[in-house]
Amino acid sequence: MTVRLHWFLPTGGDGRTLLDRHAYGSNIGRETRGLRTPDIEYLAQIAKAAEQLGFEAVLTPTGTWCEDAWLTTVALAQHTERLKFLVAFRPGLLSPTLAAQMAATYQRLTRGRLLLNVVTGGDSAEQRRFGDHLDHDRRYERTGEFLSVVRGVWQGEPYDFHGAHYDVDGGLTSLPPDPVPEIFFGGSSQAAGPVAARHADVYLTWGEPPAQVKEKIDWIRSLAEREGRTVRFGIRLHTISRDSSADAWSTANRLLDDLDSDTIAAAQAALGRSESVGQRRMLELHGGSRDQLEIYPNLWAGVGLVRGGAGTALVGSHAEVADRIEEYHTLGVEHFVLSGYPHLEEAYWFGEGVIPELAARGLLSPDTASRVTGRRAPLLVARGR
Repeated sequence: MTVRLHWFLPTGGDGRTLLDRHAYGSNIGRETRGLRTPDIEYLAQIAKAAEQLGFEAVLTPTGTWCEDAWLTTVALAQHTERLKFLVAFRPGLLSPTLAAQMAATYQRLTRGRLLLNVVTGGDSAEQRRFGDHLDHDRRYERTGEFLSVVRGVWQGEPYDFHGAHYDVDGGLTSLPPDPVPEIFFGGSSQAAGPVAARHADVYLTWGEPPAQVKEKIDWIRSLAEREGRTVRFGIRLHTISRDSSADAWSTANRLLDDLDSDTIAAAQAALGRSESVGQRRMLELHGGSRDQLEIYPNLWAGVGLVRGGAGTALVGSHAEVADRIEEYHTLGVEHFVLSGYPHLEEAYWFGEGVIPELAARGLLSPDTASRVTGRRAPLLVARGR
């Protein structure tokens, strides 16, 4: 098992701060310092950098605060050659038969560069914006049915399904996707576990300390074994990697410079209303306090003070960040979905600093390692005449 690296596409906006980086939402109508809007030119820069640096895929988010992931990534596929796209979407907001057809079309248009990130949704307020009024556990129940239909329709024969949420007669994708996209899925609640065990190819967790990640891996692995399946594992983290540990921690601390106590308290109150068990686990890592944000060596919980979702970052020298990745990999984590602020510059810091470290340790596939170590042009020495 090798380390497989992925980056993030900030389709809601980007910037050098934990505040004001979204082009949509609370900042509409007022000047936003340092905001980079998610236009196709900027996103293409990030996608091209990720491809050149050796990342396998880029993850796109989903929600009312960002651009549509399907449309954005299929456009970016025209600007790249090998890069895959981990497209996040929410079951229940479209027909599973239509989703299966969209995925099959995407695979043909991009020559097999689609991965799927299934996001059930842990925020009822956000779900209601899309007209979805199911409660938390029923959303996971619906996700399980949704994925049953998608996989059934991909078989290329008429497929019937009759459940509590979907009633499909003769569902069909006449040309199944080739290859079938891998399904990434996350969820920390008891309702999420069985869905992951039955349907996920890769179970994705947010960046908790290694001992807690191991508990999740053991939990999902045991559930999958009961289903006669094998599930692989991934982790979602931010990164701040520099030539020295001191420089990395200085950068992390600067991200907190414009966060006052009222801002943190307001963000924590809003995040605390989420139904997501994973989000609750993120909040528990720091308790809303700036004190002791290094919750494990080189694992920093500062992002989660004001941001939902992935709230931790790997911070340190390139070798130290590689150490932590190797530690998670030893636990069984194969996929690392990474990001940083701003995403273009941090992709280069990680790609030119950490990825060669991972290659030297033999943690990357031979193909990725050869592309990483062989991409630099030879030094040309000018000679006078």
